[in-house]
Amino acid sequence: MSTALELSRWERGIRVASRSDAALFAYLWFYEWHLFDAVARGEHTAGSWNWDWDVDESGSVAVMDGDWLRLRADATDDGAALSLTLANTSDHDWPSIAAIIPCLNPGHPERPMERNSLFLDEAHTLTYFLGENGLDSIAGAFPREIHFDHARQADIASWEKEDESGAFVFGGKWPTSERDAYAGIMIRESCDGRYVMGIAWESFLSAQGHNPWNCMHLSVRVGPLARGESRTIRGRLYLMEGSKETCLQAFERDFT
Repeated sequence: MSTALELSRWERGIRVASRSDAALFAYLWFYEWHLFDAVARGEHTAGSWNWDWDVDESGSVAVMDGDWLRLRADATDDGAALSLTLANTSDHDWPSIAAIIPCLNPGHPERPMERNSLFLDEAHTLTYFLGENGLDSIAGAFPREIHFDHARQADIASWEKEDESGAFVFGGKWPTSERDAYAGIMIRESCDGRYVMGIAWESFLSAQGHNPWNCMHLSVRVGPLARGESRTIRGRLYLMEGSKETCLQAFERDFT
């Protein structure tokens, strides 16, 4: 029996969509950035999305196998279950705050016919991370600020900055927020209030959103990982009818 959602190949990753509701779809770009010596040395370096994906005929399973990096997605009735396996084949150990940043988004900004306008959230008021007191909107003085995991603040603060000013090299586009993230979940409600989408990882470093693609960037914390070692990290995509509370309940079901 097929699930309510199906997976298909997308130019930068995979597309997850409802089998019965044309208004319900989103895209996972895997992956866009590295942070803090993950994969490549550097505070902030570019990732890659040029991976080969295999999707089964039913649209139930999508697998990307990049030798040192493997991601499997299994469609569910409310999104997709993710399993990410990484091997450190680089020439250096990855520190505890090493992270990679995938991008969950409503589609390419220059292709309106392929873009989900229900999830654009132009006013920045419908996208949330889990803060100290519950779900917190990314809206504020600078909605692209980055919300680091409160449990990793000591390691982040002790990182030796590359910029002589003492700021992170990505600080100009992603200033560090005073509002920390408290769990690996980002959620967006649709403009009409009917739907919700989200991304979650059991190990995360930061939550940040609203680049030109109207993205949600929830980084996967992949460190510490010594040279030659590997690890597997669980994640979830959410796409369903409901509110931000509906999505948070699904996250709590899946990760607690």
